[in-house]
Formats: sequence, C-alpha cells, structure tokens
Amino acid sequence: METTELPKVVYVAGPFRADSHWDIEQNIRRAEELSLEIWKAGGAGLCPHANTRFFQNAAPDDVWLIGDLAMLAKCDALLMTNDWKRSSGAREEHDFFEKTGRPIFYKIDDLRSWLKK
Repeated sequence: METTELPKVVYVAGPFRADSHWDIEQNIRRAEELSLEIWKAGGAGLCPHANTRFFQNAAPDDVWLIGDLAMLAKCDALLMTNDWKRSSGAREEHDFFEKTGRPIFYKIDDLRSWLKK
C-alpha cells in the first residue's frame, strides 16, 4: 500500500472519568462506538479511552492527558462525543487541536462527508 492510500486518522475525544467503574465503562463504550463508525466510514479511528481502559491510578493523572495530546498531535481530525463539554480533558484536547487548524467534528455524519472527499 502506498502512503497516499492511507486513511485519515481521527481521534475521538470525550469523557473518560466518572464516579463509578460502570460509568467509566459507559464513557469508553460510547467512544468506541464512534471509533467503529470512523473505521466503517473509511477513516482510522483512534480511541484513547480504550487504550487506557484499566489504567486508573497506575500513574499520575496528568500522564494520561499528556500522552493523549501527543497522539492527538499526529491526527488528521478530531471527533467530539456529544457530551464532550462535561470533560475537562476533552475540552483541553479540543482547545489543543483547534490551534492546529485541522478539522474538528461534532457529528459523525459531518465526518463521514469529509472522509468521502
């Protein structure tokens, strides 16, 4: 495969933390569902939620956001979950990516249209 044929990498941003393990898992699953939709639309979905699913309290809390920003810096686009504003981490990811001038999507249908171009 030529590198010009590689799919666009789309990062999913939204809440991870929650008051219970159940609620954390629900946040992860919502992000995974969006990531799957990205893959089905022809992109490459990056779901950081799934990457650190069981890592709570294994390292200082700021490690996760710093690592996420490093991955986000290499992405072509950002897709926000519908509840992203309630997450301080997702808000930071949004602000960080907004400065790059690359596209930020709030609806999967808008992302699908962009991926088809």
